[in-house]
Amino acid sequence: MTATASIPAPIPADHRLSVSISGAGGAGAVTVGLILLEAFGKAGFYGAMTRSFGPQIRGGESAVFLNLSDQPIETLPEATDLHLALDWKNFERFADEIPLTSDTQIFYDDSREKPPQGVVDSGADCTPLPLMTTLKQIQGGRVNMLGLGVIAQRLGLADTHIEQALQKTLGRKGEEAVWLSMETVRLGQTLVEAAKRSPLQNWQPTDKPRWHLSGNEACAIGALRGGLKLAAAYPITPATDIVEYLAPRMEKLGGQVLIAEDELAAMNMVIGGSFGGQPSMTATSGPGLALMTEAMGLAIASETPALVITVMRGGPSTGIPTKSEQTDLNQILYGLHGEAPHIVVAPLNVSESVPVTQWALGLAERLQTLVILATDQHLGQSRLICDPSPFEDMAETRGLTRLLAHPNDPADYQRYALTESGVSPLTQPGIEHGAYTADGLEHTETGLPSSSASDHSAQTEKRARKLTEFDYGDDWATYLPAAQSEASKTKRLIITWGSSFEACKQAVARHNAEAKKDEQFSLLGLRLLMPLQSKALRQLCKGHKVYVVEQNASGQLFHYLLSEQALPKSSQSIARSGPILFTPGELASTLRRLTKEGK
Repeated sequence: MTATASIPAPIPADHRLSVSISGAGGAGAVTVGLILLEAFGKAGFYGAMTRSFGPQIRGGESAVFLNLSDQPIETLPEATDLHLALDWKNFERFADEIPLTSDTQIFYDDSREKPPQGVVDSGADCTPLPLMTTLKQIQGGRVNMLGLGVIAQRLGLADTHIEQALQKTLGRKGEEAVWLSMETVRLGQTLVEAAKRSPLQNWQPTDKPRWHLSGNEACAIGALRGGLKLAAAYPITPATDIVEYLAPRMEKLGGQVLIAEDELAAMNMVIGGSFGGQPSMTATSGPGLALMTEAMGLAIASETPALVITVMRGGPSTGIPTKSEQTDLNQILYGLHGEAPHIVVAPLNVSESVPVTQWALGLAERLQTLVILATDQHLGQSRLICDPSPFEDMAETRGLTRLLAHPNDPADYQRYALTESGVSPLTQPGIEHGAYTADGLEHTETGLPSSSASDHSAQTEKRARKLTEFDYGDDWATYLPAAQSEASKTKRLIITWGSSFEACKQAVARHNAEAKKDEQFSLLGLRLLMPLQSKALRQLCKGHKVYVVEQNASGQLFHYLLSEQALPKSSQSIARSGPILFTPGELASTLRRLTKEGK
């Protein structure tokens, strides 16, 4: 079984709005994006903000992209409706990420560089504004706040919501800073006329509770909900945000955050903290994960609970640290030496990163093993106004705690006993009669080192069996069936994972809204990647044409599913490298082409 829901109706074009802002380092493009997203949230709407920046440690150009709606939205915009260029420095670095059309309205400062030729060639409506000249009218004002005023005026966003957003975003700087920023926004509003018809005119706001968070923050919250007490990490883009969010909160909850000298040390600290009885985790990305593999094997061999969150980025080597790509799946699945069974999970969007992380930490504790939770830069560093996740009690998340043993006699205690479930009795350090040897060597049931073939075979089988025979519940995937009858001659199924899921969901919604029943697609998003639920997958794929969508060049998920005999041999791969991510419109066009060609 899987968690089943219905495919949503596509979001109408007049209920979507995209805004982008770009500028040199220090110009404040990201700040404008954060305030604008918060203001739309205060107005009762939804939104997603992604950002793009270079690999510099400090400074450098940056850009933000917002997709806004009165309905939940978590995908990249198809085209930019409004772009604010605080300057044109190094704009070409973002040119392929900001989709400009003849319908795009661009505002830029007339005292600086002229629009690049590529911008002019797009046919976009480029409107120069006297931003720097106007800024002289208000002492201490910033040009990005003038730009925010221009955007707010053009979109018809109420001052009340802008003021609330300024207070939330800049309030820590004091009331004077908030007042000055709002005065500068009002001055910016005078530079353009309001649209004759506000794009927000027909939008329906909501007053129901929503979350405003990033995917990395969502992972941190999920870990805290799961009882996390120790986080040890070495800083790495794009995962550092997780530890930064945890640091002040862990202290208040009686936990600790440790910054290690390197990734291997961080993983060893996690193992030590967990051995001491405290739920423990680390956060890293591909290069850091590579350095942790030796210690991750120790966690598996010693059956010490450990959670590793890896936020994928472009590779190999240093690659593109600030851009997204689903390219580390092979590393996550196969990167350990020896027979090293472990669990791999992946949230499908930002909001469910909370319960999925809580679930992951619980699985590590309950099954005494290594769990790797995989997200990526897009999922981790995007900010959303979104509904709370519906998976509050995901697979009995709150019940996944350690099975502790309290032996009466040291002669009776077998730390690695061959139990029916494969999960052996675990003691806390300091418990009388509960001492045992825990290291990376193969061992007997008592924990004593052994090179016996029979011991190795028995322990290898036990470590695998406890994972493969555990009941993970229905939430190992989300299944969105098409509205097809059982008699439909042709059935089609999209399988995907991670940050590709939301784009696929919107693409399937758009395609199915216009397609005949025999041309519609169902959608399956995988959360539990290892151990793979192959039998259930084969049952879902039966009678379907299957397509696997993922953001990497080699089709890593596609080949993994084939190798596990979970797919029909006729299945097809829809894969491409990042960092330009799939959009719903692009994928919907692919689905139309596939049905037309009968593939």
